[in-house]
Amino acid sequence: MWAAAPAAASPEAATPAALSPVVVTATRTPVPSDQLVAQVVVIERETIEQAQGQTLAALLQQAAGVQISSNGGLGKASTVFLRGTEGRHVLLLIDGVRYGSATLGAPNWDNLPLAAIERIEVLKGPAAALYGSDAVGGVVQIFTRRGLEGFHPHAGLTLGAHGHRAAQAGVAGGQGRWQYRIGVSTLREDGFSATNPAVPPGWVAYTVPPDPVPRWRTRDRHNPDADGFEQDALNGSLRFEPSPGWLLTAHGLISSGNSAFDDGTQVQDVRGLTSTRVLGLGLERAWDGGARTSLRLNRADDLTRNFDFEGNTRFDTERRQWTLQHDQPSPIGTLTLGLEHSREEVDSSTAYTVRERSIEGVFVALQGSAGRHAWQASARRDDNSQFGSANTGALAYAFEFAPGWRVRAAHGTSFKAPSFNQLYWPQWGNPTTQPERGRSSEVGLSHTFGRQSLQLTRFEQRIRGFITTAPTVTNVPQVQIDGWNLVWQGSEGDWRWRADLELLEARNRTPGPNFDRRLARRAEQQLALSLERAWSDAWWFGAHAVLAGDRFDDAANTRRLPGYGRLDLSAEHQLSSDWRLQLRLNNVGDKRYETALGFNQSGRALFASLTWQPQR
Repeated sequence: MWAAAPAAASPEAATPAALSPVVVTATRTPVPSDQLVAQVVVIERETIEQAQGQTLAALLQQAAGVQISSNGGLGKASTVFLRGTEGRHVLLLIDGVRYGSATLGAPNWDNLPLAAIERIEVLKGPAAALYGSDAVGGVVQIFTRRGLEGFHPHAGLTLGAHGHRAAQAGVAGGQGRWQYRIGVSTLREDGFSATNPAVPPGWVAYTVPPDPVPRWRTRDRHNPDADGFEQDALNGSLRFEPSPGWLLTAHGLISSGNSAFDDGTQVQDVRGLTSTRVLGLGLERAWDGGARTSLRLNRADDLTRNFDFEGNTRFDTERRQWTLQHDQPSPIGTLTLGLEHSREEVDSSTAYTVRERSIEGVFVALQGSAGRHAWQASARRDDNSQFGSANTGALAYAFEFAPGWRVRAAHGTSFKAPSFNQLYWPQWGNPTTQPERGRSSEVGLSHTFGRQSLQLTRFEQRIRGFITTAPTVTNVPQVQIDGWNLVWQGSEGDWRWRADLELLEARNRTPGPNFDRRLARRAEQQLALSLERAWSDAWWFGAHAVLAGDRFDDAANTRRLPGYGRLDLSAEHQLSSDWRLQLRLNNVGDKRYETALGFNQSGRALFASLTWQPQR
């Protein structure tokens, strides 16, 4: 149901096909995983379909071993931590398009429908030398569902706890040079109270007529009512080959979410309306000898409206981007050359001093393998209209020193530009904030035996000019992130399993009151476990657990969040060739826990899905 790309596993290692998918994110080109140096986890469609009632962030935690924090249930703000870095240090791509909020400076994980996702690739480790700002801790790339030859309709219905009801339908098809897909989904959930009395007060905006400039004050946020979520989404893709060697593509994802948030009154909630739009056009030319040139035009919008009894706020960010890339095979590997242009614009009810910026990027990369060796090198230069130029680079190498055994090493540099909120938010933004600069190193040892693999990775990250928001936005000299990651996965007969252990030490190394304090909301130990079994041709069962150590909710380490353990059970029954029933019981032990102070997580919750997909 999932697969992890081994660290440069060799063809002789007899790794099963399920453990060696072709991945794109690690190199920006399609590469079989047994030729990679980087650590990548691939989450396939089957796993996504079995995540009833889960958020996208929770799916990533369980299936890829990342750490997360969440401000409640579906539709509430979530953060994903890769290699112990901040949420703003994780780049989110949707079909190659950068997506996220330019004001928050971090991805929006909470309005992306699982029904539209075909697979997910999680690249662990810095990738700024390939992708520029944001990719400090890694990259998560979502691939939406695509067309297929023939005619393939599908539909599904899900019912469950907290008044959850969802439906999705679509059709994929194609003939000859054409392929297409269109899908729609809708979701409604009454929800549960997102907060409890421990939630810290929040900032709210208000105006005093005739002055249109927002003022800010704190207000309690707890209201013990159910905080629901509604979502409607549409996605589609088109693929056309006008002549041999040429390819035209188009894809789009549009999602509208309506989420209730506590506002500290017993009268009404804040209503958060979020619109996600990701659109892309591509033209590709395949040349003789395996070379390939592509031009992609992309646009991603993150639009937010918050309504409460005092008025409303608006935060609309738009990113337009084009990318020209050429991949050239050579005797020492595939050489990739690229140019990128990106423009970010903000339209908001908040008075930002600057509302737009542009980034020009140029990058070069080399990826190859020969015999027992594999290598990857990349370099990039970005020119930001606000902060000038930034150069990043990365080198990685892997060597098979015995059959099935690999050792690898990698080093890279990164940078992260401040968000518009960090620069210009009224009262606590700081326009003198500078980009963060980082360097990362990791070494790994992997062993593949039969249909199993073990991967042990030691990683270190140093970030200079780390941006903090407490009490105001400022750059602090340095934070230090060290850790170990151990992954054991495999299959035997009808059994399949995966265990992902992360031991993390993420600390502030700046002299002062917070020296040696742990970075907020990251546990020093987390273990994600999955055990699955196919029972005959009609039944499948799975058990999924997450065990996380304690963490702190603040930079001063004064607000402790206890550790927790969570167990989910799932089952699937093939009713007939066209009909399938899926059941999932989340949080079997009905554990009460928090990943952000004062924000509740769902208790025990049962979900059932019925799916129709004709087999032709």
